[in-house]
Amino acid sequence: MVMKQLRASGGVWIDFQGVTVHLDPGPGALVRALSSRPPLDPATLSGVLLSHRHLDHANDVNIIVEAMTQGATKVRGHLFLPRDALEEEPIVLQYLREHLEGIHILEEGGEYTLGPLRFATPLRHIHGVETYGFKFFFPQGVISFVTDTQFTEKLFSAYEGSDVLVVHTLRLEKSDSPDLLHLSVPEVEVLLVHLRPRLAILTHFGMTILRAKPWEVANRLTEKCGFPVIAAYDGLVLDLATFSVQKRESPR
Repeated sequence: MVMKQLRASGGVWIDFQGVTVHLDPGPGALVRALSSRPPLDPATLSGVLLSHRHLDHANDVNIIVEAMTQGATKVRGHLFLPRDALEEEPIVLQYLREHLEGIHILEEGGEYTLGPLRFATPLRHIHGVETYGFKFFFPQGVISFVTDTQFTEKLFSAYEGSDVLVVHTLRLEKSDSPDLLHLSVPEVEVLLVHLRPRLAILTHFGMTILRAKPWEVANRLTEKCGFPVIAAYDGLVLDLATFSVQKRESPR
């Protein structure tokens, strides 16, 4: 999916009360941001968040940080990431670290603030490297990102109280490459039935889900769970005021 760019892998852009952060700037993050309509300018970012160090989530972290620090000419912006992204085969270049206002190490049970933006990393996920999901606390409700992980019942308590649940759903069936340590659709169904958010958004699809048509997978989960489940698409925008989604224009 990533190598063929069948779906964009540039990550998530979060804008709240003048604070803007880029979550998981994977391959194409800079190009996708600048080619969006209207453009998203990385030079205005307040921070960058990494769930983990794998390339499909962190490949463009250096160029996004360089843009945030305006070509490494200013000290500005904050970086939030797991410790192993800095210490074991570090993925953030040293000269860029010197131009950041702050580097913050993510930990299980951690809580963080960046201006009015407040978020937590409730659980260390079961994945090949140190990985965390996120809970963002907005006045309108809690929006959680269940990033890459093997299924565990600890997810229930970690993401309890989520109004919107964004779930990385790689595998169509449990038998599809279980060694990848990613959620399958049946496991996501168990998670959704237990947590019952107001809205769920599936993303991070593998080829088996793409072939099965993600929107049809989401429609079946909507029928089973009794609340809206949406399959993410390139350019999807979630409006915090209404918890509704719309399409952001793209030249692609």
